[in-house]
Amino acid sequence: MDAIAELESRVKQRAVPRHVGIIMDGNGRWAELRGLPRLEGHREGSQSVREVTRSARRIGVSALTLYAFSSQNWSRPPDEVAGLMELLREYLVKERDEIMGNGIRLAAVGELDKLPRYVKEPLDALREASASNTGMVLTLALSYGGREELVVAVQAIAKKVAAGQLRPEDITEDTLSQATWTSALPPVDLVIRTSGEQRLSNFLLWQTAYAEFVFSPIAWPDFRGREFAEALLHFQTRERRFGLTGAQLRRAGT
Repeated sequence: MDAIAELESRVKQRAVPRHVGIIMDGNGRWAELRGLPRLEGHREGSQSVREVTRSARRIGVSALTLYAFSSQNWSRPPDEVAGLMELLREYLVKERDEIMGNGIRLAAVGELDKLPRYVKEPLDALREASASNTGMVLTLALSYGGREELVVAVQAIAKKVAAGQLRPEDITEDTLSQATWTSALPPVDLVIRTSGEQRLSNFLLWQTAYAEFVFSPIAWPDFRGREFAEALLHFQTRERRFGLTGAQLRRAGT
């Protein structure tokens, strides 16, 4: 058994997080440190996407959400945005066989209508083709922002109230959860952010209310299956209390 397989085996011996979100940070800086164009860092980062997705599937994670392109990333230099969109299209085409062959269901969240047609068409096609797959759900957050998502959710609820379909006093946390783009997914258990930054950057603000966080100093292009398994092992050392005391949890477990 190789080192990564051994790590993954250790993770599977304890409770595995159902939903893991990853803020894939550091591609551009990784490239700049090596005297390469920033886009080469994003290209190398796509290999990390492949390996981490494989590891998550082997371990038994139910849902993996990757922050691939934020609403704010549209403000980056046009040539970088164009390059990112082309890499995304390339990923959707190249990974189709692996996604389908492994029973993965591809989903996407965000302001998807802002994506160029040459990206949206293969994205929609793969989402449709994989819709009946019953394995891990791989969600790409594209043109995504947590605040933007909450605005859309509140607008949808407000329309129901205005139409007389919902009373304001009947609005609950579940009402808002069902109005989000991730309504079909469980709450996020673990957020991993690479490259040493320690902030959410507008990622899944509602869904991460009780998530654990692992901040890795490793840039995303160097973050592979080993690092992913180690992050999950670290998650498994946490005591998740959800507002209770440790003593209450221990009594509940007896």
